[in-house]
Amino acid sequence: MSFTTLLVTFAISAALSGVVDGAAIQRRVACPDGKNSANNAACCALFPVLEDIQTNMFADSGCADAAHAALRVAFHDAIGFSSTDPSQGTGADGSIFIFAEQELGYDANLGIADAFNLEAPFIAKHNISVADFIQFAAAVSLTKCPGVLQPPFMFGRVDATAPAPNGTVPEPFQSAADILSQMQDAGLSASDTVALLASHSIAGADDIDPNAAGVPFDSTPSLFDTQFFVETLLNGTVSGNNKGQVPSPIQGELRLQSDFELAQDPATACLWQANVNNQASMARAFQQSFAKMQILGQDASSLVDCSDVIPAPPALSASQQQAFFPPGLSIKDVQQSCQTAAFPDLPTAPGAAVIIPSM
Repeated sequence: MSFTTLLVTFAISAALSGVVDGAAIQRRVACPDGKNSANNAACCALFPVLEDIQTNMFADSGCADAAHAALRVAFHDAIGFSSTDPSQGTGADGSIFIFAEQELGYDANLGIADAFNLEAPFIAKHNISVADFIQFAAAVSLTKCPGVLQPPFMFGRVDATAPAPNGTVPEPFQSAADILSQMQDAGLSASDTVALLASHSIAGADDIDPNAAGVPFDSTPSLFDTQFFVETLLNGTVSGNNKGQVPSPIQGELRLQSDFELAQDPATACLWQANVNNQASMARAFQQSFAKMQILGQDASSLVDCSDVIPAPPALSASQQQAFFPPGLSIKDVQQSCQTAAFPDLPTAPGAAVIIPSM
């Protein structure tokens, strides 16, 4: 394991456990605003940003378009990085907005212009780095979606001085092997890749089907739940002929070719199936891999843990954590590729066939 990897692992562990240098978190510091306190005085700078985006950027207060845009741009910015060739971008560095004229023209970044238009006015108002704003907004966006565990946030990223190269962001028409190779080069494992794709449980496709915007990837798009991992494994019966799309099991749902291939590939099939009806494990794995993604390319030892500034997300009820087969479907419709574990026993939801409205 490299020294850099050790630093990243330590920073993530500290952020998730609330322990720094092996000691309990220090006494909270009163912030100059007279209203807030933080574990570290540096984190006080984030409270005005939090208040502004909570009130004005995420004004709908739900797990909706603004939240989805903020989460998507954080991934696209961070993944522009190569651990084997540091000259190829510096990861979570804000380059996607700093060099927007170049990077937003990359095919993989189609649709990110919406996030730029959303976030640019807020970035201009606040004295934090562009890199920090992008990842902070993403962490806050996750708190709008029931089922997410407390998102971590490390503060102090250095902004990019050059654009990320084209071709570092995986695209939905690529093979599982190519995607896993790209993710590995950025410092994210196959298990990290599957864990991060839990975000598709609260996402929608904006640039795959030209006739429909915001088409969700599962039947519960406002919940961060395991239903996405169920429905990517069901037989596709609703045709999808766009590049990067394969048939889905439900009318009104879109299935990405990349999700389908990763669900079926021997390297990831059992990782994929392990998420089905396992909310706690899925949420914890996402939390940990999201933390790794957020500091790609940064000097982890120079960052400050400001996770305590992030609000607590709403929890799922017990019934919302129960995965299910959509009405009319059953275990017979599962395209199982994991050969070492039985598919979980799930109930079939009552009612007529599901038709999901666009987001």
